[in-house]
Amino acid sequence: MTYQETIPGFGELTLTVVDPDAHAALLHGWVTAPGAAFWGMGDHTVAEVHEVYSFVDSLSTHHAYLIGLDGTPVGLFQSYRPEADPVGERYRVRPGDVGMHLLLAPGRRPPRGLTTAVGPALARFLFRDPDHRRIVVEPDVRNRFALRRLEREGFTFADEIDMPDKRAQLAFLTRERFEADHPVPA
Repeated sequence: MTYQETIPGFGELTLTVVDPDAHAALLHGWVTAPGAAFWGMGDHTVAEVHEVYSFVDSLSTHHAYLIGLDGTPVGLFQSYRPEADPVGERYRVRPGDVGMHLLLAPGRRPPRGLTTAVGPALARFLFRDPDHRRIVVEPDVRNRFALRRLEREGFTFADEIDMPDKRAQLAFLTRERFEADHPVPA
């Protein structure tokens, strides 16, 4: 386990590094579900999902984690260094930028408010590294649900950008904004 945090009202959230051999079939079920259309892997086979996450696992710049809640897998979280990703070719990367992707398991009804609770936990995980100053995201511009969630979480929207597989909305969350909105209890 890489990270754990108790989320009041939801239980113990954990992040575990994706093991392609152990998790490919589970991830395949998620990334090919109709509710995961914006993930961009809807036509992948289990073998292709395994190949993708084996490649991610081989990189020092990109990381994939299985999100657990009280021991039950509920989502996929990825972090990356923007300068080593196609998004880094489409905006001026700053020192301290860290990118992220989030997919909560489609097809199951998450507890009400889970998405709102998970976002700050993932930001706390990324901001544990003192070198991380700003979180970068680039959801598909058609993903209104994700855009509304990011706005509620304090992300600032920048330009729309053309990625290889989508038109994306570039957005940022600074450490300062996050900490102002989520003060650490005394």
